[in-house]
Amino acid sequence: MNLKAGDWVQVRSREEILATLDEKGCLENMPFMPEMFAFCGQRFRVYKRAHKTCDTVFPVRGRRVDGTVHLETRCDGQAHGGCQAGCLIFWKEAWLIPISGSSPGDAVPRVEAHSGDISAASAAGCTESDVWARAKASDADGGEPVYTCQATQLPYATADLAWWDIRQYVEDYRSGNAGLWHILCGLVYSMYYNLSQAGIGLGPAMRWFYDEFHVLWRGTQFPRKHGIIPEGQPTPTTTLNLQPGDLVRVKSHEEILRTLNTDGKNRGLLFDAEMVPYCGETHRVLKRVTKILDEKTGKMQEMKNPCIILNSVVCQSRYSECRMFCPRSIYSYWREIWLERISSNAPDANEPKISQSSN
Repeated sequence: MNLKAGDWVQVRSREEILATLDEKGCLENMPFMPEMFAFCGQRFRVYKRAHKTCDTVFPVRGRRVDGTVHLETRCDGQAHGGCQAGCLIFWKEAWLIPISGSSPGDAVPRVEAHSGDISAASAAGCTESDVWARAKASDADGGEPVYTCQATQLPYATADLAWWDIRQYVEDYRSGNAGLWHILCGLVYSMYYNLSQAGIGLGPAMRWFYDEFHVLWRGTQFPRKHGIIPEGQPTPTTTLNLQPGDLVRVKSHEEILRTLNTDGKNRGLLFDAEMVPYCGETHRVLKRVTKILDEKTGKMQEMKNPCIILNSVVCQSRYSECRMFCPRSIYSYWREIWLERISSNAPDANEPKISQSSN
């Protein structure tokens, strides 16, 4: 189909999608998760073309994905122990019907689900019970259950993608995932950062120059800086008891740096460079996060200190080495000490919310 960002599609029926899956509930090793059934028959706009993604199971790296898009839908974790990560869902194009024109009210053409790109192994299909059974496996020794989801299976549903493969950046532009200026700024930053880290004595001067003149390219100050607290010493904490709907201001980068150790962490949580563009902005709390799946093991990970997710505040992959412009849009996790509560009556200037699955 070669769907692009902004296109409208309709999710196929349960029966049509099940007919595309193999006995493991997958198409080309990409699981169709139980949470996705709630979206069957509904219409959505393509958020971004998922022609590439980031693998967070093995050492973080870029991966190529074929025939896949992200819609404005996120997983609610109901079939995966109540995982609160809210991952953006991967949709194979075989599970979708394109809607002609730009309106969700346009007529939907009839397209057979068994198109030529579906492997023969998938023709046998599977049942809805198979899909549910695949999501959770009991531990033979009576330990914690092991969950399987799209995030845990990404390495097996994708292929290697070298950061220097220029075709991915062409596709970023052609698919509507990123504008030309955005791509140019990202590539210039990547070269600038690598030169500043080359060990030839230019680092301090280059970081100073970046801080002083970042307004020229409408960017942030240098995003990769270290905290001031020696590693091994406790980092500060604050309890605001933030709840969904609360309005908060993200503190400045300088204020946040004072709460981090030299490894860039507060109580074990990394303040990533991708969070810097949100410093100083106002956002609403989407939810408190106390548990997420460990994508490496498939087991539930309980957080010692709850984290905060803000509405529409996601990784933009502007500064991420080897995976620039990844469209996965993972939510950023925030410590309450990095936020300030403000009046809840203030208007919410965030982007539209992305749908959560609901059964």
